[in-house]
Amino acid sequence: MPDVDAATPRTTSRAPARNIVALAGGIGGARFLRGLLAALRASEPDSTVTGIGNTGDDITLFGLRVCPDLDTVMYTLGGGIDEAQGWGRAGESFAVKEELAIYGAEPTWFGLGDRDIATHLLRTRWLADGVPLSEITRRLCERWQPGVRLLPMSDDKVETHVLLDDPASGQRLVHFQEWWVRLHATVPAAQILAVGAAEASPAPGVIEAIRTADIVVLPPSNPVVSIGTILAVPGIRAALAATTAPVVGVSPIIGGAPVRGMADECLTARGIETSASAVGELY
Repeated sequence: MPDVDAATPRTTSRAPARNIVALAGGIGGARFLRGLLAALRASEPDSTVTGIGNTGDDITLFGLRVCPDLDTVMYTLGGGIDEAQGWGRAGESFAVKEELAIYGAEPTWFGLGDRDIATHLLRTRWLADGVPLSEITRRLCERWQPGVRLLPMSDDKVETHVLLDDPASGQRLVHFQEWWVRLHATVPAAQILAVGAAEASPAPGVIEAIRTADIVVLPPSNPVVSIGTILAVPGIRAALAATTAPVVGVSPIIGGAPVRGMADECLTARGIETSASAVGELY
């Protein structure tokens, strides 16, 4: 066997860097991205990930603009999430919520934690100053360093509303958060509407990220109100259809039931079977 010079550097094979794009909702998308980043660190440390976040769940509460899905991804990947809940800040307190309740302020069914409020205060102030949501998200991520480039699906206002078919009070329109958080999707939904989506434009960087991606992933987020809402923004679905990259979907439905949450209720509202194949056809 020939001698080997100890000073001779050894070369190791390294997987080529890839640009990966993921369309993400809240908890499911955030946890998928966390697992993806962990796998990439081990096998493809030079690869980059862009997360395109759903903003249809966004809502204004007590004068503050709240972006639940963007924040859940940011907190989860930045190490600040409440792991037991999957949303909200770790080590949270609720003094402001308690004071609002004493005043009788509504709504009482959606509580903002004291730490979390700081994020919403800054976002609301910057929005009032005319700063687009994509730039605001970039600024907030400077603190959290999530390890992905996080983009909102659009800088334009989009909100998911639900037309309830309530036997007790008839049909009425509510914000998706009220149906999801207060009513736990127990009142049948006649329609789920992405209000403002048809007039919205993709946020800067969204179409380019999809166009130049090496692979696009649809994580196990809600297929109707997370992934479906992102695809409702004109140009995004067309970009996915036009990209030469593989587009891979991970179904949130296993064995005819959602892994987490109430995606089955959302599918039922759209007249879609609760199955992985039906989700694929929806996409």
